[in-house]
Amino acid sequence: MDESDWGGLEDRPQLESVHHEGFELRAGDRVRLWPKPGADIMDIALKGKIATIEAIEQDYEQRIHLAVVVDDDPGRDLGMLRQPGHRFFYSLDEIEPIRPPGSSFRHEQ
Repeated sequence: MDESDWGGLEDRPQLESVHHEGFELRAGDRVRLWPKPGADIMDIALKGKIATIEAIEQDYEQRIHLAVVVDDDPGRDLGMLRQPGHRFFYSLDEIEPIRPPGSSFRHEQ
């Protein structure tokens, strides 16, 4: 989902972390993208890609959205600077946490 689809998030406070599937996710953590069925062409192109969480944001209806930057995007640095076209929003049910090798990845007990 392109950043332009989520107007109004930019003036909401960012969350420091969010709990999902027994993990605590924070900016900088890596996730695999699994867009919902019926996604647009960008979501189809990004399906299964690994991305880094740039920010965790909550909209006015209290829904959580992860702003992510795709790891193999040649314009990744632009996404980290919050530039459109290189930063995408996904809901928690569209991502899979990636556990770093040899790490407990802040797994909750």
